[in-house]
Amino acid sequence: MSVIYILLAISIIVAIGFFIAFVLAVRSGQYDDSYTPSVRMLFEDELVKDKPQKTVLTKKTNN
Repeated sequence: MSVIYILLAISIIVAIGFFIAFVLAVRSGQYDDSYTPSVRMLFEDELVKDKPQKTVLTKKTNN
């Protein structure tokens, strides 16, 4: 039973370590994208297709 407590403590320490590493990476600008905004104007925009207009169907009556 004591092994579970040891493993739990180690896993919490490892998780805190990864969280600290993530926070430091975000603060240092590791995930900032400086390339895409500079080349965005070189890419063509996707064409927006017109929405099809709704048609009203009427029943033909045979008289």
